[in-house]
Amino acid sequence: MRDQYVLVTGATKGLGKAIVYALASKNFNIAFCSRSLQNGLDMKNDLDSKFPLSKFYFDICDVSIKSDIDRFLDKMFTAFNNQIHVLVNNAGTFKPGNLMDEDDSQLPFMINTNLYSAYYITKPIANKMKSVKSGHIFNICSVASLQAYPMGGSYSISKFALNGFSKALREELKQYNIKVTAIFPGATWSDSWQGVDLPKERLMEAEDIAKIVLCALDLGDSATLEDIIVRPQLGDL
Repeated sequence: MRDQYVLVTGATKGLGKAIVYALASKNFNIAFCSRSLQNGLDMKNDLDSKFPLSKFYFDICDVSIKSDIDRFLDKMFTAFNNQIHVLVNNAGTFKPGNLMDEDDSQLPFMINTNLYSAYYITKPIANKMKSVKSGHIFNICSVASLQAYPMGGSYSISKFALNGFSKALREELKQYNIKVTAIFPGATWSDSWQGVDLPKERLMEAEDIAKIVLCALDLGDSATLEDIIVRPQLGDL
């Protein structure tokens, strides 16, 4: 996969970080972004050391801000010769709250981060994929995209919208041989679960979601995994 170029957003923690390392182990060239400069630089140095056959590009980007996205994409396309073969829209955020109680700013914030980021990042990349009639786009949704739950409020709305975005993409892009996969993880260990007093086996490992990405990429050209739901063995929390 040394001639394959990938972009993973929200990549220095949790699912995004696990996905980057899984792809790096298969010799993909990877661009990634996060809001933390130091975390990103530390991760790039580690990747360069462990996977010398691959090329890595990192820059900070707040995906809730379109001008940040535009700046990042311009620099990334220059670094990767205008090539992206796989896109993983992983960046997102969660704030608990019920619709009737949460601040009015919560829904716009969730929509900007969890939906518009994928929308603005995907369009220019998908257009490049269309020109070569090849590519694979992953949207990391959530089981909250399928079922609302207490204190899920605006987060669930934004993730339902991301699911709808994935379905629209699938219909538009399949004629160009571009695959679209929506992944719906249940509770998975990440920074958002820090300090929670639960047995380790109660939540999934981020590396298992990364394995699913590799599995989807390994299918032949005539097959597409459209929707993948994965939950802890003991069910949702």
